[in-house]
Amino acid sequence: MRIITVNTNGIRSAERKGFFAWLSEQNADVVCIQETKAQVDQLDAELFYPPSHNCFYHDAEKKGYSGVALYCKKKPDEIIYGLGIEDIDREGRFIEARFGNLSVISLYLPSGSSGEERQNFKFSVLERFKIYLDDIAHNGRDTIICGDWNIAHKEIDLKNWRGNKKNSGFLPEERAWLDTIFEDEKWFDAFRLVNQEADQYTWWSNRGQAWENNVGWRIDYQIISASLQNKVHATSIYKDERFSDHAPLIIDYNE
Repeated sequence: MRIITVNTNGIRSAERKGFFAWLSEQNADVVCIQETKAQVDQLDAELFYPPSHNCFYHDAEKKGYSGVALYCKKKPDEIIYGLGIEDIDREGRFIEARFGNLSVISLYLPSGSSGEERQNFKFSVLERFKIYLDDIAHNGRDTIICGDWNIAHKEIDLKNWRGNKKNSGFLPEERAWLDTIFEDEKWFDAFRLVNQEADQYTWWSNRGQAWENNVGWRIDYQIISASLQNKVHATSIYKDERFSDHAPLIIDYNE
């Protein structure tokens, strides 16, 4: 089972850069997309609903902002739009597909880099999402939560960690929050189960020559329930082409 997650930073922009041509060659079972930055009625059915997949979008109320999507080769038994938390769901940050006992989620956690107000909102979302994670850890479902979590967990996960200790995405409180996700071994970072190497990044600033010099951050994850920790077969970050400021994270799971 192949699952791809990618923040497209505008799905229409990614389409113009060849994203869908690349995707058609990946044989992905599920594709999790974040930051579609479009309303469904703005998306041409032929371009943004590839016939190889069943496609589902959860838009933000604000046009040109946020939004998540799921492309599923197999038709899901159920699609869940949002967490049922009004202020989070208005921003289009969560969509879940259920296949039998398996849940695959496309998640876009907020960034706090634009200022104190958004950082406080981010902390609020993290607090409430932790409650959700604790609840579903006990429901017996195999769960894969894919997406842009907007936090680099450890020093190995960004190039300039010394200079970013006071910046959103690498704040001590954010990193400690991720520690709590993994500490009781109910959830696992699928990528790090099979790849412990440094310089493995999924996002690069558009400033300077961050992409060319691989000065990046690993902020895109596939976080899996404990029941799947032995199912991770292989992982890769696709960098041969650039569709957005994020790179697709590809993970293959044994059935």
